[in-house]
Amino acid sequence: MIVPPVVYVPCDFPASPDGELAVDLRPTRDGQVALIVYTALDRLVSCCGPHQPWVVMPTADLDKVGEVAPYDLILLDIEIPGELRREAAR
Repeated sequence: MIVPPVVYVPCDFPASPDGELAVDLRPTRDGQVALIVYTALDRLVSCCGPHQPWVVMPTADLDKVGEVAPYDLILLDIEIPGELRREAAR
């Protein structure tokens, strides 16, 4: 599979007053921590829903994400079940 030079990374809603986003790490069934990335914005919206915050970043920077928010593996273009999707920010 060819990975594009940039990916769309789901984020959690800002929890701090500065509005800074944090990557949305997800647990896997086997207890690992996954960073989920999408190769296109339409895939992110289709797989995560319309309320999912996101950031676009160079694929080469994913290692830097792991330094701040450690993860075990990267999952590409996977669908998030409806009950686990983000809802509109309040």
